Amino acid sequence: MTIIESVPNFSEGRRAEVIAAIADAVRRSGPARILDLSSDADHNRSVLTLAGDTGGIRAAILALVTACVEHIDLSVHRGRHPRMGAVDVIPLVPVRGVSLQDCARLAAAIGEEIGRRFQIPVYLYEAAATADHRRDLAAIRKGEFEGFPAKIRDPLWKPDFGPDRVHPTAGCVAVGAREFLIAYNINLATGDVEVARRIARAIRHSSGGLRYVKAMGVMLEARALAQVSINMTDFRSTPLHRVFEMVRSEAARYGTTIVGSEIVGLVPEEALLQAADFYLRLEGFEPGRVLERRLEESALPAVSPSVRPSPRDGESS
Repeated sequence: MTIIESVPNFSEGRRAEVIAAIADAVRRSGPARILDLSSDADHNRSVLTLAGDTGGIRAAILALVTACVEHIDLSVHRGRHPRMGAVDVIPLVPVRGVSLQDCARLAAAIGEEIGRRFQIPVYLYEAAATADHRRDLAAIRKGEFEGFPAKIRDPLWKPDFGPDRVHPTAGCVAVGAREFLIAYNINLATGDVEVARRIARAIRHSSGGLRYVKAMGVMLEARALAQVSINMTDFRSTPLHRVFEMVRSEAARYGTTIVGSEIVGLVPEEALLQAADFYLRLEGFEPGRVLERRLEESALPAVSPSVRPSPRDGESS
């Protein structure tokens, strides 16, 4: 069985009716499943997590782009997260029965169709990139929607697919193939966004910090808190707890603390077990001692021991 995960980010996190319409269009597209939908009003951005085979993922992404082009106008969009497109980025991640190169080829096929059908400039990134300077998503996105009309005229930034002009409302889109990424945000007990930016600079690899970590500082206006927004591209080499502890240490330098953290989208169980092992100082612990894992091995339905479904839970679907 072939399983591909896709985690498209689209530029709407405030209008609940628009988010619902976009998600519904994806659901109606075919057999690909929506595993998660996370929206953030400050970032004005939503993240979908999809899983399916090659055909299902392709149909779901094209349905997503269709709905976003219909409902999102970047000329009036404002948010804390950098963006260049109504559908900003579409990563493809190999899960089962498929390789990273298979995903790269699918990214190119999807990118070609998006460019042709919607007249949106498309850039391939990470494992699907057609040049080294296009591998990094941040480099592609630099300048954002407002700066792209000038950027796209540079021969170095000629789109891989689609027209050599920015779509007036949908902007541009990056389509790529990569390994699993954890989107992890840490909120600080301060309203000074410069503190978050300094911490982000200290922890991200491009500034001399932790390997496999990308980070930026943003302001959460609704909560009056500064946030270190993080992408972790290899959690086995640089685990969650190491990032958390470095942020905590850096925050103390500026006289502040961590008030909480959040994971956007889904996270591998292994990443959470790593953190549990580190903080609980577990001795001789094996993942096979997790109840749900034993139930899966026994082919029994896994039920969380801390939650009992009520009659109402059974009725809602």
